[in-house]
Amino acid sequence: MALTSDQVLGWSRVCVLLLGMGWAAWMDHKTRRVKNEHWMVWVKPAIFLWVLELIAREADWTIYLTASAVVAYASVAIIGRPTFSDIRSGNKLDLTVAIWYLVSIIGVVVGFAKYGDVDLLDVVLGDAVGMAALYWSTLSGLLVIFVIDLGWRLRMIHGGADAKALMWVAILVPNWSTMPVVMDYGEEMVLSLPPAISLLMWGGFSFLFIPFILMLKNLSQGNVKSLRDLRMFWHSTVMPIDNVAKRHVWLLTSLVEMPDGNIKPYHKTRAPRRTPTEKELAKSINELKQHNVEYVWVSYKLPLLVFLFPAIIPMALLGDITTIILQIVGI
Repeated sequence: MALTSDQVLGWSRVCVLLLGMGWAAWMDHKTRRVKNEHWMVWVKPAIFLWVLELIAREADWTIYLTASAVVAYASVAIIGRPTFSDIRSGNKLDLTVAIWYLVSIIGVVVGFAKYGDVDLLDVVLGDAVGMAALYWSTLSGLLVIFVIDLGWRLRMIHGGADAKALMWVAILVPNWSTMPVVMDYGEEMVLSLPPAISLLMWGGFSFLFIPFILMLKNLSQGNVKSLRDLRMFWHSTVMPIDNVAKRHVWLLTSLVEMPDGNIKPYHKTRAPRRTPTEKELAKSINELKQHNVEYVWVSYKLPLLVFLFPAIIPMALLGDITTIILQIVGI
């Protein structure tokens, strides 16, 4: 049975999503850094597939420029935003970007003039049709990028690579229309989160398994030796002190002076708010070694991209996680 154009686009997006996110997750796992060049490379197939979708849906020029505005907004996280002084200086790149912004804004404004006379409730519920529905679906990408950018600036999304990855997903998968979702929730289930936000929710859901994995690991390795260790074994683990500087972990064990003057190891339940420098970490390790501490409790620095990568499969096949939850609870 031949695939439809939507199915070809959907599976192409899933393949690009797996390849681009998988590569980024590997780099984030190994070095805790994903270079901007990675997103500049992988945004090209994302834009190409979006253009193919707009061509298949016979979008007009305002919708193309609205999609361009979404890409332009996301590009600020990679190339920055040109200032008026940059433009006045005559820098060709800044001038080009400024013209790009201006042309994209014109498309958004003209598109709003053409398709703005719709009931927003119809848009939210999916009752809008034709070019108006496509315009508002494309324009919603600006809101998605704004939410991601705001979450990054407010430190709700901690890593820059995580925010850039979600912005890239918002461009690669701007809507659910071509995704190969296999679970049918019925026509009444029309409310759903945008794919990029849904992927973040799926990734967050996978975080719930971490405490159980750590508990099994600590129990199997015999790291729980007293009742006090029960407050540690669900979110951290024990490691030889000589391995701490070589791994991406936060050191939770420190020294504390007791009322009788003795100095004993103390295990913190929370990671430090500020990551210590290599010099500060080396000093803490040396102090612990001087007091014959050979094993310490540590908390892994878990990159979000490592959890977003496997979450692609359930998101692509099952759709929005909030829709599933609403279906389960009967709402």
